Amino acid sequence: MDPAAAPQNLDDDDQLMVRLQGGDASAFDELVERHQGPLCGFFFRNTRDRQLAEDLTQDTLLKVYHQFWDYLPSGRFRGWMFRIARNLLIDDVRRKRHDALIRAVKGSTADEPDILHRIAEDIVPPEVHVEEREFTSLVNALLEEIPRDQRETFTLHHFSGLSLPEISDAMDVPLATSKSRLRLAREKLSEKLAARGMKGPPGAESRKTIEAPIPP
Repeated sequence: MDPAAAPQNLDDDDQLMVRLQGGDASAFDELVERHQGPLCGFFFRNTRDRQLAEDLTQDTLLKVYHQFWDYLPSGRFRGWMFRIARNLLIDDVRRKRHDALIRAVKGSTADEPDILHRIAEDIVPPEVHVEEREFTSLVNALLEEIPRDQRETFTLHHFSGLSLPEISDAMDVPLATSKSRLRLAREKLSEKLAARGMKGPPGAESRKTIEAPIPP
């Protein structure tokens, strides 16, 4: 695509892709800088293997580079990129013949405190105080117990920062399905935390964080 002929209201990712399609190799470096962190976080949360997460992140970015001509700038870059990422994850799981999504956690991410705080606001009553280490351990363990599609939706939203429309693109499902999966993941995590004693004081049950509006 000729950058001069591109629409002027493109988002930042689309502008970078237009530059890349126009021959500006530095645009790819900027895409890498913007997205390698969220990609690595997605892979790590779904494989529990830091080296594998880094390798799959590199593979995803290389596929983005080799397939950049396939992308039509339309404001849906992250969904397109994470579809590539998810396909690579599925391929790796199939190749190794085991569920890479349910292995024990062996590390942490740099943004984990902020991410865990946001997750806690979604699934733990505000009256309940949970130590960060305890909550980290519990969430990591409980994510292993929910269905893969719900787990992927939850990690894409909370750990990679994708909106629900972007998740729909990445997972190639209707928006309503993404909303349902995220709601189910929250409900199941809330129930599992409650079963482990993380309930608020009397009256706290009235505050249903799992009923918080699902973002558009």
